[in-house]
Amino acid sequence: MTLRLGGYGIDYDGDPEAYARAHVAFGYNAAYMPNFSIDNREEIAALVKAMAAADVIIAEGGAWKNLIAHDDAQRQSNLDYAVHQLALADELGARACVAFHGTVGHAGDPWQLSDNYDYGPHPDNQSEAGFQRAVETARYVIDAVKPKRAKFSLEMVPWLVTDTAENYLKLLKAIDRPEFGAHIDAVNMVISPRLYFNTGRMIREAFELLGPWVVSCHAKDIVMQGGPGTISFHLDEVPPGEGNLDYGAYIAEIEKLCRDVPLMLEHFDVPAYRRGLTYIKRIAGAAA
Repeated sequence: MTLRLGGYGIDYDGDPEAYARAHVAFGYNAAYMPNFSIDNREEIAALVKAMAAADVIIAEGGAWKNLIAHDDAQRQSNLDYAVHQLALADELGARACVAFHGTVGHAGDPWQLSDNYDYGPHPDNQSEAGFQRAVETARYVIDAVKPKRAKFSLEMVPWLVTDTAENYLKLLKAIDRPEFGAHIDAVNMVISPRLYFNTGRMIREAFELLGPWVVSCHAKDIVMQGGPGTISFHLDEVPPGEGNLDYGAYIAEIEKLCRDVPLMLEHFDVPAYRRGLTYIKRIAGAAA
C-alpha cells in the first residue's frame, strides 16, 4: 500500500488538469479538495477524471467554520456551508470532509480566552452540553447529506471534546452514524509534557482505539519550551521533522490500516511543506 501524502501549497485556479499536474510535480499523491460550487457538474467530473489519471486521491474537504456559533443566523449559515462541503466531498469521492464543531466563545462572553471565535477555548466546549452539541452538529450535517463515499469528521483540538482518542471514541459512538469517520492529528493530541515525551506510545494507543474508523490524518510537528524558573510550558507547531513527534510510529500505524488513509500537511508555507514532505518520505522509506 502506497503512503498517500498531500498538503497545501498548491492553488486551484479552475483548471482540474493543472491542479492534478501540480500535485504530481510537488511530490504529492493526495490533495485537499478545492472549493467551488456543487452546481458546477462539469467541473466536478473533470476534476475527478484528472485526479484519477494522475493517481492523486482527493483526501479531504474542509468545513472550517464555527458550527455552534453564538449568533443564530451565523450558525445556520455555517451549518449550510458544512452541508455543502460534505456534499461536494462526496461527489468528488473524497475520503473525508473535516470540520471542528466550533466554540460557544464570542465577543461578549466574560472569559475572552481567545479572539478566535471559530474554535477558540471556552470552558463550556468540553462540558457535557458541549459534548451533546458536537453530537447534534455531526448528526445534522450527516443527515442533511447522507453521503455515500465521503465521511464527515471532526478535527482533534485540545480544548474541544475531541481532545483525546478516548473522548473521540466516546463521541464517535454517541454520534452513531456510519457516515462519521475518525480524523487523527497527532500533534493536536500532545497536550501535556508527559505526552510530549511519549508521542510514539500516544500514537499507537490512538490508532488502537480509532483505527477501524480513521479516514484522514494531519501532518505537522511540535516543540515544547519551558524549564526551571517557570511553572508554565509552551507548545508550538513546526514542520514535520523539526520537532519531537514520532513519525516512525505515525507512518507505521497508518500503513497498518492497509487502505488509502492520507497524511496531509497543513499550517505552513511552501518551503516548509517541501521540507516536511521530504522528511516524511525519508522516514517512510527507511521503514519500508
